Amino acid sequence: MTFRHIPLLVFFVSVTTFSQKKNLKVNQNRLETRIFELAKFGLQENGETERVAFSDADIEARKWVIHTLENQGLTVSIDFAGNIIGLRKGRDSNKKVISFGSHTDRVPNGGNYDGCVGSMAALEVIETLNANNITTEHPLEVIIFSNEEGGVMGSRAMSGHLGKSALQVVNSTGFSMGEGIMRLGGDTTKLAEVKRQKKSMAAFLELHIEQGGILEKEKLDIGIVEGIVGLKWWDVVFTGFANHAGTTPMNARQDALLAAAKFVVAVNEITNSFEGSQVGTVGRIKAFPGAPNVIPGKVITSLEIRDLSSDVIEKVYSAIKAKGEEIAATSNVSIEFLPLDTTANPALTAKEIQKEIEIATSTLGYSFKYMPSGAGHDAQDIATIAPTGMIFVPSKGGISHSPKEFTSAKDMANGANVLLHTILALDKKLD
Repeated sequence: MTFRHIPLLVFFVSVTTFSQKKNLKVNQNRLETRIFELAKFGLQENGETERVAFSDADIEARKWVIHTLENQGLTVSIDFAGNIIGLRKGRDSNKKVISFGSHTDRVPNGGNYDGCVGSMAALEVIETLNANNITTEHPLEVIIFSNEEGGVMGSRAMSGHLGKSALQVVNSTGFSMGEGIMRLGGDTTKLAEVKRQKKSMAAFLELHIEQGGILEKEKLDIGIVEGIVGLKWWDVVFTGFANHAGTTPMNARQDALLAAAKFVVAVNEITNSFEGSQVGTVGRIKAFPGAPNVIPGKVITSLEIRDLSSDVIEKVYSAIKAKGEEIAATSNVSIEFLPLDTTANPALTAKEIQKEIEIATSTLGYSFKYMPSGAGHDAQDIATIAPTGMIFVPSKGGISHSPKEFTSAKDMANGANVLLHTILALDKKLD
């Protein structure tokens, strides 16, 4: 008699547990409060926050994050690249970690949401699991990456892509990456030990604000990121001949700036001539000698091309290069394309994780669309070593890297709920 009732009892408990997990939600108010708490680190008299990587404000914010993670029972460490790692044990210590997180450093004169939403959502996921006494099969790992805004330093180190030359790059604090790593508690002599082997993580997830206006414009709750665009940068150098602006006839000039101006227009026209969502940008022009009464003899412009396909980037570049050479020849100047060491390859997110994000989003009743990320993220480098997924939430007005950057508490909570349920789904399905 007793034996017959046991299966029924087990079935009942399983259904109750499933129902509880299905209705599991993060605490929206607590998540928003943490965003506001984090914004206090680097708060200025004008009410805005400055927290560039390696600054005193960055260090204090990191101490607060570590303290918060420790209070939630995680084992916290700082790796040799300055990444904060918080580990929550799973039922099976032999399983690989499911990792998730983002960053808390900011660009100069930035906002309170870029990176911070994903980081605070990661803390909120852990606290929600703790509050509901849920222990996952896999260990969970919260990662707060170091110096994302200054060159995705922490994630590049973790994926083995942080070169020695990058350690010499100086940010607005006056510290180089190498000096900054030491300030954050890392060790530049042991960076090789930060590198993780491929597939050492079961999965990696990053929640982030969209940094664009598509979701808001289309009144959608969630963006399921298909991939993060690759980008390539060049310095394009036009060399003519500097001469007196008053005495040199118009038809005898070798005006480097005039050629550069034609080139800027050509970049826009050529990029638009291709089908797809690729973008091409000239964001910087320097003219030499830079005097109003001297014909510019040398001009250096930037060129940036982004797309989800490396082949598309190469095709657009080839067309721009050919047009640039044509412009230079007709302008009687020379042109040179100098590739810069800032190349980021396109990173596609894992299809199986995209699907789990979609299922979680639909189950929670949120609207969504699949979309690319036009901005770089830590997930871009981690995607080279682990199955990766990214979740976007709307940015008000499409504004980012600005004090006016804003994402509502509801939108942040929606994203955190999707993150939570995707983690729980992956925990059951991944080996």
